Amino acid sequence: MACVIARALRDGERVGVGVNSPVPAAAVLLAKRTHAPALRFRLPGVDGAEPFLGSKEFFDFAQRGRLDVFFLSGVQIDARGRINLHVLGDYERPERRFPGAFGSAVLYPIVPRVILFRVEHSPRVFVPEVDFVSAAGTPDRVVTSLAVFGFDRAAGRLVLESYHPGQSVESVRAATGFDPPARPVVRETSPPSAEQLRVLREEVYPLLAGVYPAFVASMTGG
Repeated sequence: MACVIARALRDGERVGVGVNSPVPAAAVLLAKRTHAPALRFRLPGVDGAEPFLGSKEFFDFAQRGRLDVFFLSGVQIDARGRINLHVLGDYERPERRFPGAFGSAVLYPIVPRVILFRVEHSPRVFVPEVDFVSAAGTPDRVVTSLAVFGFDRAAGRLVLESYHPGQSVESVRAATGFDPPARPVVRETSPPSAEQLRVLREEVYPLLAGVYPAFVASMTGG
């Protein structure tokens, strides 16, 4: 997932990474160290990040058009690319309650490119309609552990763009709670290159160890 997201980042872009986003964080650092050396990023606690003072200044950057890419996820993601970060079930009598949006409803519509991501790809995550709309917008793409979705602006819904090695159009659809249409040509996602894997293991993970120790340990076996 980190390699797929990294490939989507362009040299010179200004990228923000939110809290609890280790996969996008790894992707940003990977892109910076490979094809996008002029990429600028805001990621607290990581060497080389653009400094900012708290969430207020971060949102000011976004509202002034000084942020090109941001990453969002959700407890649920639906066929229209909307995310749910609030509750499962009825809002007044929820089955479960979650921390909430923390500004995603602002960032989703105003940041030019929002990449959604979710490690778990299952029918309980990818649903026809979210139980609660925490944020809505037009995603640049959705990257999961099984596939990559694009967004059909005319239809206003997610479309399958590629499936990861070991998957197929059928297996992705079986793991999705709605029936996503596919692009006219859907191919297998290009696997990580040997150089990408080397940079992740030797350069990126050590930088993230202090911010995301559990994630780095799971990736390195440490």
